[in-house]
Amino acid sequence: MVKVGIFGASGYTGVELLKILRRHPQVEVVFGTSESSGGQKLADIYPTTDELELVATDAAPIDRIDLAFLCLPHMTAQEQAKKLLDAGVRVVDLSADFRLKDAAAYKQYYAHEHTMPELLPQAVYGQVETHRSQIKGAKLVAVPGCYPTSAILGVYPLAKAGLLSDAPIIIDAKSGVSGAGRKLALSSHFVEANENISPYNIGHSHRHVPEIEQEINAAAGTAKKIIFAPHLVPINQGMLSTIYVQPTKSMDTNELIGLYRHAYEAEPFVKVLGPGKLATMRYVIGNNQCVISLTGVNGTAIICSAIDNLIKGASGQAVQNMNVMCGFDETAGLI
Repeated sequence: MVKVGIFGASGYTGVELLKILRRHPQVEVVFGTSESSGGQKLADIYPTTDELELVATDAAPIDRIDLAFLCLPHMTAQEQAKKLLDAGVRVVDLSADFRLKDAAAYKQYYAHEHTMPELLPQAVYGQVETHRSQIKGAKLVAVPGCYPTSAILGVYPLAKAGLLSDAPIIIDAKSGVSGAGRKLALSSHFVEANENISPYNIGHSHRHVPEIEQEINAAAGTAKKIIFAPHLVPINQGMLSTIYVQPTKSMDTNELIGLYRHAYEAEPFVKVLGPGKLATMRYVIGNNQCVISLTGVNGTAIICSAIDNLIKGASGQAVQNMNVMCGFDETAGLI
């Protein structure tokens, strides 16, 4: 049994993570933290029957755990990760604090200096399908963002095969409101979000752009141009990225499907649909799957990549990483 603690257990990702870990056969949840609700039970502040006792971060008994999940806001995860690593505790971080290898890029997109840049070289990017060998035995894993998970898995086979041309990769993505977190914001108020679709931070300004570029460029071996257009849609959870790529050679739908099925044939959490089928959010809500459909038309590959933003885009992927780090069955707790 691996003993774990959840830092930030009262947010959407923390609660989803707890649900998964409760059914994991090789995990014991020792504690959950909450800065605003320490001393209460999770059921007191969230519509759940789980009676997990919440403690303040400073009171967390880290000497009793083997691994910690950090479901904390950006910046706050850095100091906590250092403290845990110094205590010999492995860390799976769900914030953005260790995803980018370049501290200057972090400052540019998150508007803060990275306080623990010395940890960046040892942080492993936690996309299991592309970094599995590095994740095994890692001490610090950075769980990818939800948009990057959908986008990178959608483009990776073409990038790895050297089939990306110099034309921009256009990513048109839609996310449910839970992607904004549980804190109040005007854009996520019911009247603002309901019966509305809102683009935001379009072009090259969203915080997830450097993360997507970092991973696609690494797979392709050369720098590629990304145009990213995220949208908020009035659903609780779910994400769909429609990606437009011009490969270096014209590929019809069957060729694209063959390439992707070969790339992902051994992956338990990536499903490539057959001809005539299109990925939708309904395939993935409530599970850890990424479902991909492909259409080749007039020299363009149209890739639809669907995930649940709270599961494959956050908590489920975090557990998938833990399973690989600890040598468990990769699907444990997730199917």
